[in-house]
Amino acid sequence: MAQSVKLADDIMALVRREADLHSRSVAGQITHWLKIGRAIEHSGHFNYARITAALEGRLDTSQLREDEETAWLDAFTEKMAQPSEAEEAFFARRQALGRGGGLDTGGNLVYAGQDDPA
Repeated sequence: MAQSVKLADDIMALVRREADLHSRSVAGQITHWLKIGRAIEHSGHFNYARITAALEGRLDTSQLREDEETAWLDAFTEKMAQPSEAEEAFFARRQALGRGGGLDTGGNLVYAGQDDPA
C-alpha cells in the first residue's frame, strides 16, 4: 500500500532535480536513494552503528574513520538545524511574554506579533 510522507521543500527540490537528470519519477528517485542509503548503512565498509554511537555521544568522533566522520557531520548538521521540542516550547513561552521569540531569515531577533521582514 502506498504511503504519504512529508518532505521539506529543499529536499523535494533536490529530488526533482535528480529525478529529471536521471529520467526517473520522483517516487523512483526517492526509492533509489533509499536503497543506496540502506546498502551503505549495511555494507561492511561503512559502520553506521559507529556513526549512530557518535551522534548519541557514546563514541568520540575522533575515533571515526574519514568516511564515517563525513556521514556523522552531515547527520549532526541536519539534526542541529531542527529545534527540539524543549527549544520550541522555550521560544513559544518567550513569544507569549512579548519577548524575542526567534530569528528571522536574516538572523535578526523577532518579537511576538512581528512579521519576518525578509
